[in-house]
Amino acid sequence: QVQLVESGGGLVQAGGSLRLSCAASGSILSINVMGWYRQAPGKQRELVATINTGGGSTNFADSVKGRFTISRDNAKNTVYLQMNSLKPEDTAVYYCNALIREVAAPGIRVYWGQGTQVTVSS
Repeated sequence: QVQLVESGGGLVQAGGSLRLSCAASGSILSINVMGWYRQAPGKQRELVATINTGGGSTNFADSVKGRFTISRDNAKNTVYLQMNSLKPEDTAVYYCNALIREVAAPGIRVYWGQGTQVTVSS
């Protein structure tokens, strides 16, 4: 069974920084794209950032460009989201996402973490 476990959320003042981590574990053969999504109260879940297998290609929501960076450590099956210059509108539950090929299962499956709360106070 594959699991994604996030950490690093919390409460921070506007202008501050947080670093989220998401570690994948289990019977993993390979991990394709990894990413972060967020969902604010009363809103739909939205894409924040994605990163390809090699880390050379990234994609960001317009609202976070220039403030957030995404990176990954394939040896640790971990993806990171560095969030700088945080704004109150960044407040949301942040979810990790990964496309994973398991050892004993055909195809690629989408996995989600349980979510971590990020609250930015004004």
